[in-house]
Amino acid sequence: MFLLVVYIHMARGIYYRSYLKPRGGLWVSGVVLFLLLMGSSFLGYVLPWGQMSFWGATVITNLASAIPFVGKYIAYWL
Repeated sequence: MFLLVVYIHMARGIYYRSYLKPRGGLWVSGVVLFLLLMGSSFLGYVLPWGQMSFWGATVITNLASAIPFVGKYIAYWL
């Protein structure tokens, strides 16, 4: 539910163009917090190591490898 609220909040910021000149730094700090949130949710998902966590980590890693040009390297480091 929390991630859904974060997505809605970011969509609202994009809709109202909050990333433009006066609040650009605030937008960048929000995106950094969003990336930290995604990283912590990934680590929290694989923390109880078992079959479901293993396959969940495999799917997330393979999603990262779908990024053109750099995805293979990101998946390697994940």
